[in-house]
Amino acid sequence: MNSTDRQELGALLADVRRLHADLLEAESAQAAGIAAVRPRHRNSAANLVHYVELRRHDIRDLQARLARFGLTSLGRTESRVLASVESLLRTLARLAGPKGGELPSPRVPDGAELLAGNADALLGAKPEGRDTRIMVTSPGEATADPALVHNMLASGMDIARINCAHDGPEQWGAMIANLRTAEAALRARCLDPMDLGGPKLRTGPTEPGPQVLKAKPRRDLVGTVLEPARFWLGGRLEAGGTAPVVPLADPGWAGRRREGETVRLRDARGSRRKLRVLRAGAGGCLVCCERTVYLVPGLVLAAPGPGTGGPGPGPADTVEVGPLPAVEQALLVRPGDRIVLTRDMAPAVPSPGRTQRIGCSLPAVFDDVRPGERVLLDDGRVGGVAAAVSGDEIEGLVRSAAAAGSKLRSGKGINLPDTWLSVPALTGQDLRDLEFVRDHADIVSLSFVRSPADVRDLISRLGDRQHHLGIVLKIETVSGFAALPQILLEAMRWENIGVMIARGDLAVEAGFERLAEVQEEILWLCEAGHVPVIWATQVLDTLARTGVPSRAEVTDAAMAERAECVMLNKGPYIIEAITMLADILVRMQDHMQKKGSLLRRLRSWGLRDSAPQGPLNGACAAVRGPPARSGWRR
Repeated sequence: MNSTDRQELGALLADVRRLHADLLEAESAQAAGIAAVRPRHRNSAANLVHYVELRRHDIRDLQARLARFGLTSLGRTESRVLASVESLLRTLARLAGPKGGELPSPRVPDGAELLAGNADALLGAKPEGRDTRIMVTSPGEATADPALVHNMLASGMDIARINCAHDGPEQWGAMIANLRTAEAALRARCLDPMDLGGPKLRTGPTEPGPQVLKAKPRRDLVGTVLEPARFWLGGRLEAGGTAPVVPLADPGWAGRRREGETVRLRDARGSRRKLRVLRAGAGGCLVCCERTVYLVPGLVLAAPGPGTGGPGPGPADTVEVGPLPAVEQALLVRPGDRIVLTRDMAPAVPSPGRTQRIGCSLPAVFDDVRPGERVLLDDGRVGGVAAAVSGDEIEGLVRSAAAAGSKLRSGKGINLPDTWLSVPALTGQDLRDLEFVRDHADIVSLSFVRSPADVRDLISRLGDRQHHLGIVLKIETVSGFAALPQILLEAMRWENIGVMIARGDLAVEAGFERLAEVQEEILWLCEAGHVPVIWATQVLDTLARTGVPSRAEVTDAAMAERAECVMLNKGPYIIEAITMLADILVRMQDHMQKKGSLLRRLRSWGLRDSAPQGPLNGACAAVRGPPARSGWRR
């Protein structure tokens, strides 16, 4: 080794010693917070502090200098920060020679084992053959369809989530009962976390529009009818289906219909229309129409009377259309418009002008929002800034919306990423729901966590007798992300904890362009604290809703393998989504562990094949492999 190398090694040793000293100083400064956590989390809390301190330094130059000597670049130290730095110190001291100085004593808690144990304790043991668990949001159908729950569990669901923002104790109890039945039949264990709704920040109601039902056929590009419009008159004769129901003034009228009959009417536009009866029974009849028809209350439907077509004529059998659901109206908002959020929750009336008014469901915002802060509506589809704020109104200037105008409806989310809201994460409704959660759930998920105080409040509400209940903290706001180290230290006072990356609201608040960066940082920080992570929101969402996945969401699902659990939302094709996700996770676990690549043998390429092949044929054959149960060979 030449003198230049020895000099550089000496400089590296000095730099790493300073970094080591900073880590110890940070641990000393946070000693009280580390001591307050549960004993089993003490090493994890210290490692979390070390990681936060490490990331306060820009060590990119140091990493490049270390790489020159083939030494660790400290780029994969999340789970054991201090041990990695001390190992590097010992190596540098030996390389630097006898003047390297006394070596620190080794500290080597196995962070990977701590994380794996914490994940098992919170989320249950890993499924056989797969490292990452699959959580599925229980759909409303799970209350009355035991077969659906059974099939979800058989397809690979490990955790069945219940969202307390929907339904109520009766429905939740039915979901859990069906889950227990499926567990017994399949001899499987499936945890049931329950998400508290949290403070709902939504747009208020809009003035109902006219009561009208538009039924139109499906046509091809040249207008040929591929499928006629279908709807039920009176009521459905079969469960499920998407055909709407048109109520009738006389409930018995539909029961008098016969298959193949023609029902005549003039629709709401005065257009003559003929409906053909496809099925009929005592509860209703299914009809179809080859043309678009508009139905409104009071519209008269005329069918053949009792004597028509038989021995002698008879009067038409008529009935009026009953009350229909009102069409939901929307406010049209364009760039440059003004939108006023009001404390008054009276239904909003769409305005033809450039200013729209609509209620806001959370009164606290009128005290907390300041001029200049961003206001984002409907998952960020409408964005602007608060121009003026009073005790009852927030006037916002719209900066982003569709050029032709965005439709803003009632019940849409409102995000205030620059505003510190003074409301607690636990609402009065959450406290009432918590009574059910305590007795029935395995995990309670806290929504809209923004500060350690939110976690402290939940822990105090649970009390000392509820430590069997795991806690998951949903990070879905910028303030929650910014305070995550302190939030995790506070949560470590509890036995079993985890974090959910709720990427829906988080993407809106942080900006879609920053979501990838933010979710990576959450993964790293939680790995440093040995806290299991649930990767959530819109995973294989298109597949679950339509039956066909998009290319982007398949890649997203593959990246989710770095978390300890991945959450799917509900949809009519949820079984297919569970099956595909399980297959993707099994394949990816051989390539990746957290952010480290695993260099397993690849069969995709080869230069030593026994027989020459074309440039693509050999690779394709290697990828395809022989037929296997799950498709391509792993």
